[in-house]
Amino acid sequence: MRAARLIKMVLLLQSRPVMSAAELAAELEVSERTVTRDAQALSEAGVPVYAERGRAGGYRLVGGYRTRLTGLARNEAEALFLSGLPSALREMGLEDAASAARLKVSAALLPSVRDASASAAQRFHLDAPSWYHEPEPPDALPAVADAVWDDRLLRTRYRKGGHGRNGTEVARELAPYGLVLKAGVWYLCAKVGDDFRVYRIDRFTSVEPADERFERDGTFDLPAFWDARAAEFARSLLRTEVTVRVSESGARQLAFTGDRAAAATALSEAPPAGPDGWRTVVLPVESLDVAYSQLLSLGPELEVVAPEELRSRFAEAVERLSDLYR
Repeated sequence: MRAARLIKMVLLLQSRPVMSAAELAAELEVSERTVTRDAQALSEAGVPVYAERGRAGGYRLVGGYRTRLTGLARNEAEALFLSGLPSALREMGLEDAASAARLKVSAALLPSVRDASASAAQRFHLDAPSWYHEPEPPDALPAVADAVWDDRLLRTRYRKGGHGRNGTEVARELAPYGLVLKAGVWYLCAKVGDDFRVYRIDRFTSVEPADERFERDGTFDLPAFWDARAAEFARSLLRTEVTVRVSESGARQLAFTGDRAAAATALSEAPPAGPDGWRTVVLPVESLDVAYSQLLSLGPELEVVAPEELRSRFAEAVERLSDLYR
């Protein structure tokens, strides 16, 4: 346990110029007193850990000390080679760089784990795009990716709203913070003024890197930001409600017809099933048209109660189906 902690401490100090005792204690989940003892143990073992006193002090490694990757276990090495999506790296123009990095990592590993790259590649393949979707990398993606890596401002023209090439073009100067690949679609999380926003890369009509760089907000957390915006976006689509009755089988299938979280919440808030085993559920939906196309797939396991407009459409569909199969 302590050996693993000491290795982690060295790796933390390699990744940052200096760290305070409090920062190390938080990362290692120990007390500051333990950090002091661990630093002393590393120093006695020949690792040049230097402690600087004072308000701006902390711990650092002397003389650019670097440890080698010979301590990686097989499962750790295999996980390392799974950390990127090959198609995503290719679309960002980073395939060659990733290949060179894998070679360098492989050369630094112990002989017993050098086949980790081939081992992982033959067992796991990450395919980001959804089914029936031919990925078409946006032309602007490599330039945007370069700006993200370089913390360089971007001058862009972006197509808002509409479909295809319709919509209004607006000019924006963005501080590009991070890229997200969601179901085969690339998004840019960027700061405009004091606000963080999300842009679809395929809607940029022009992208020009500026000479100026921006200072990155150290508190920005890309995964947390994306999760919050994705949840907010999903909720914003559910603009209306329908009341339905579902059988036990229909209740199980309801989550697969639309928004899973909304369906789960609606079912949890619904009253218990009646004597016939059916439950009445108030379900948030995007629109009546979308609800019609989604809920019709449940067939006889669902009855629309309200609104009357949607119930009438279902009744008409039942009559047409009856005519077809009569």
